[in-house]
Amino acid sequence: MKTNKVKILLLAMLAGLILLTGCTPTQTVKTAETVKKDTSWMFNDIVDATFVKAHIAVPMPKNVMMIDARPYKGKYAKGHIPGAVSIPFSQFDKKTNLLPKDKNTLLIYYCEGVKCKLSHKSAKKAVKLGYTNVKVYAKGYPEWISLKGNYGSYDAEHVAKLIEDNNAVIVDARPLKTKFVKGHIPTALSIPFSQFDTLKGKLPRDLNTPVVFYCGGLKCKLSHKSAAKALALGYTNVKVFDKGYPEWKKIYGASNKTMQVKAGTEEGSIDLELFKSIIANNPDSIMLIDVRDADEFAQGSFKTAINIPVEDLESKIKSFPTDKPIVFVCATGARSGEAFYMTKDVREALKDVYYVEAQIDFKADGKFEIKKSI
Repeated sequence: MKTNKVKILLLAMLAGLILLTGCTPTQTVKTAETVKKDTSWMFNDIVDATFVKAHIAVPMPKNVMMIDARPYKGKYAKGHIPGAVSIPFSQFDKKTNLLPKDKNTLLIYYCEGVKCKLSHKSAKKAVKLGYTNVKVYAKGYPEWISLKGNYGSYDAEHVAKLIEDNNAVIVDARPLKTKFVKGHIPTALSIPFSQFDTLKGKLPRDLNTPVVFYCGGLKCKLSHKSAAKALALGYTNVKVFDKGYPEWKKIYGASNKTMQVKAGTEEGSIDLELFKSIIANNPDSIMLIDVRDADEFAQGSFKTAINIPVEDLESKIKSFPTDKPIVFVCATGARSGEAFYMTKDVREALKDVYYVEAQIDFKADGKFEIKKSI
């Protein structure tokens, strides 16, 4: 009994001593606030979606490369920023040949969001290779696809999977007569961009239905313009297949049901070798009309060409001269072919009208490269 009283007395004295000295027990457990996060893995130059939007276009600028550092099959093929090149970090050393030769090219890496290290690691490797203008879009594809007005792009194998599973409506935004009827992706609807407002009723009624637009490849804007119109109509699941029909044909072949290729030149097209000869030796002998958008035309075209975007063409057809042949050009033969048929519909009596059925790569210095269309 006395022992208990002694213990109580000692405890009371100890408590009093603590109160007199102002001592309190110290907290030894570290809180979340006291733990410093390790950010050493992060790249030092981070950009946002506004920066990305300001530096990408269709076609992609020559001095910019957008790079997806995520795995190809698991991520890139199922959705990526349009125009982005797939260089997974795990294959970086094997795919350095895909990087531009010019070390001053703007490289924008991205991956799967702020916790994803792949883009940061890739950016650091690029700097070690000597690239001087490297950025990381840290919020990456998850943020990109969530922003209003944005859409992603699929690769060919994912489009094939969607068709196999009947999980999307595939829309061909190219002209009907010059492109679609000669070959298109199986099950695709034909809604040429120039007729989008007239034919939009062919789109599914359910605005949540997945819709995928495609056209003539990475230089073709028609699918992107169509995607933007679909978003404006309220469709919530819009994508593009930005590599388009040329990529599909290369991987899966043409649709046998729709290929109607005739021997010789295509209807309305000018002989390619003849066209090259005219441009080289007597360009003023024809009226050359570049029907691409003004921003594309400003980046390079033929010296004697005038610019009339295909969307603005119809009202000007009646004023075309009859003293020299008229030849339409674009980058893929899609819009130029559409211009040819539009001209024939509006002014059937105009006989000497042609378009260039070819892939044309215009350079800023006035040079160009013409290749036969795929």
